[in-house]
Amino acid sequence: MTAQAVAQAATGAAGEAAAPAEGQAVVAEKTREVIVTYFGQLDSDPTLIIEKIEKWINGSYTLLPNIIVALIFFGIFWGVAKAVEASFVKWAARRKRKNLGEVLGGFLRWAVTIFGFFIAITIILPSVEPVDLLAGLGIGSVAIGFAFKDILQNWLAGLLILFRQPFLAGDQIVISGYEGTVERIETRSTNIRTHDGRLVLVPNSDAYTNAVTVATAFKKRQSQCNLAVPAGADIAKTRELIVTTLGKIDGVLQDPAPAVLTTDLQAAKVILQASWWTGSKYAEITSVRSQALEALKAALEKNDFALA
Repeated sequence: MTAQAVAQAATGAAGEAAAPAEGQAVVAEKTREVIVTYFGQLDSDPTLIIEKIEKWINGSYTLLPNIIVALIFFGIFWGVAKAVEASFVKWAARRKRKNLGEVLGGFLRWAVTIFGFFIAITIILPSVEPVDLLAGLGIGSVAIGFAFKDILQNWLAGLLILFRQPFLAGDQIVISGYEGTVERIETRSTNIRTHDGRLVLVPNSDAYTNAVTVATAFKKRQSQCNLAVPAGADIAKTRELIVTTLGKIDGVLQDPAPAVLTTDLQAAKVILQASWWTGSKYAEITSVRSQALEALKAALEKNDFALA
């Protein structure tokens, strides 16, 4: 074999040996281009990323027993949290404070669950100290407090309402221009069903800081109406007729008894104010008032006491 043939054979063999290396370099470069395209400029070699992924996978296998134990502990805490909530709700219900029990029970459930989550983290990562978690929780609480100021304010106001009980579920109240029955007091709002069938959600902070009229705070409510009679009418007989008529109406209480007062004197008429007491529920008040007005008109006209 001539020297020229040997040289050509050596060159071909070197080219074949270099081909795989060149192919790997091309693949690496293409991989780098893809990473740069989707994740921005990357200064490190893509092989480092692969190595890190392998380390993460190996680390996961190492932590697998810790993860299993942590999940078991977290499941136990989750069950305990549910049991604590249920027990607190039952305890509050026996004391007729079911609404308070539901709110505080939910809070205790989340508190126990979060505590269990921290325990699980320390089991998975033994290097993490509970003090570090508490420090992080403190900083996070401040940030959460600023971010959810209104939510926390309504939550605290809801707790104060449930503790102090200025009104309860089932009471009829007037607040922020809305009148209706309190359906439920939740962590964020007081839910009111208006008399015409609408649902109004009043923020607890408003319900706690603004004036609230509790229409059913007492068992009895007074209703009134004004009657104008001619100036020449017999006022004493007119008053007696009004009181007698009101006393016969179903739903008008006899204690306190109906009453009539003279509230104004004018040239052609006298203004009489009739008052009576009923139960404090809205439906009862409106029903009795309607009956009273109709009965008074009929009685006055029947006895020739014309309305002015």
